Order: sequence, then C-alpha cells, then structure tokens
Amino acid sequence: MQRLAIAATRTGSRLRRSFALIAVALFACGSRWALADSAVATIERVKASIVAIGTYERTRSPGFQFRATGFAVGDGTLIATNAHGLPVTLDNEHRETLAILIPARGREPQMRTARTIAADPDADLALLKIDGPALPALKLAEDAAKEGQNVLFTGFPIGAALGLIPATHRGMVAALTPIAIPSPAASGLDARIVRRLTSGPFMVFQLDATAYPGNSGSPLYDPETGEVLGIVNMVFVKSTREAALHDPSGITYAIPARHLRALLDRVHG
Repeated sequence: MQRLAIAATRTGSRLRRSFALIAVALFACGSRWALADSAVATIERVKASIVAIGTYERTRSPGFQFRATGFAVGDGTLIATNAHGLPVTLDNEHRETLAILIPARGREPQMRTARTIAADPDADLALLKIDGPALPALKLAEDAAKEGQNVLFTGFPIGAALGLIPATHRGMVAALTPIAIPSPAASGLDARIVRRLTSGPFMVFQLDATAYPGNSGSPLYDPETGEVLGIVNMVFVKSTREAALHDPSGITYAIPARHLRALLDRVHG
C-alpha cells in the first residue's frame, strides 16, 4: 500500500508538471496569436500610406510606368522614397511628369502629380511633394532598430509584372553593418565604392528577409506600432557591399530612419 501511495504521488506530480507545461505552451501560443492580430491591424493601417512612384505620359502605353515604392510622411503631402528610384530627366517634349499612384481596393487607383523637393544622394533618399489632400502619414521611430528585432515592410515587389497591389513581408534585423566595406584587392574597387568609403560609410540594417525589385523605398516598420525604422534599399547598398558577387545573395538592406528625419528637418527648417 505504501508503495502504491508513493507511486500515485509521483504520478500526480508528473501530471501536475505536464499540465503546467501545457498551460505555459498555451499561454505562449496565445501571446503569439495576440502579436499576429496586432500585426494584421498595423499592416492595414500602414497600407493606407503606401504609394507607387513612377512617371506619367498621356500618349504612352501604359501611361504610368512604375519605378519604386514610397510612403507618406510629415504632413501627409510628403512622400519618402529612394533617390535612385526617381528619373534622372523627364521627357518634356512628350510632357512626361513625375507621379504617384494611390492603390484603392475594388476601384481604380488614384494618380497625382508630384515633384521632388529634397534629396540626399549619400543616403539615397528623396522627398516628393504631391498635389491634393494629405495621406495618412507614418511616424518615424525615435529609437533605432536592434539586432534580433522583428520587422515588416510593405511595398510593390515586382510591381510592373505583379500589379500595383501593396504586399507585406516580414523579417528580422540580422546586423548593423557599414554601407561599404573595403575590397581585399584594388581591382575590386570602383569610383562609387571609393567615394562611399572616403565620405565616411554609415551603418545600415542588414535584414534576414527577401525583398524584390520594386520594394525599393518601402518603409521598414515595427509590427506593433507601425513606426518606421528604416527604408528598404535594393540597389544603392547592394551595389556597394555585394559588387563582388555574381549572383544576388538574397540579403536585404535598409537605410535607418534617422537619415530620413534629417532630410525632413532640412525641408521644415
């Protein structure tokens, strides 16, 4: 009887531990679902600020040619994007203009004319001013993203082929890394890399995430708050850091939001 009592006590202890572990697991699952629910709401809110940037020419087919993603900041009439996504010149003879398209679920997207009001070539950032009512502006985060932090970015991956439908990807900040690294051999250097090295390379976010052509200019943001942590860059950084690679690495980079804040301050100052 004593042995049976001891065995029953041990069995009860094991059962209590098992139930405790199950409870912890269920709580953790509940926390993850709560995070997912908040991220869904954040994505829906951020999408209202996302625009497609391109040029428009009335006699061209299609009239609007997509170039990059952008998002509303400041007072809502300012659009942030990558400078490399803007045309170097416009065809004035055919009345080509800089324009944005605002996606609209279930109806035709709205097009508005735009003009460049500020640019920072060193950080590959630009600000556009759009006509018409303000869009919901995204807030820039005060604190920088940290290694291991989960992030989202929304834009138009391969927008020219897949259509201008905003898509969201998730990832993680894998590292803070210099925008340019010295080449082990002089033959690996070109004027662009030398210029970035000598001008004082700044730190960028290296992301454990996959972005695609068209994602340039997408906001990198916190899944909980929607605050912008950086701006996805598919060309400017990769052409410097990965110039020696024949095939794309799949690594994505983003310019920290502090550079965009400095550009906004310059406009407002």
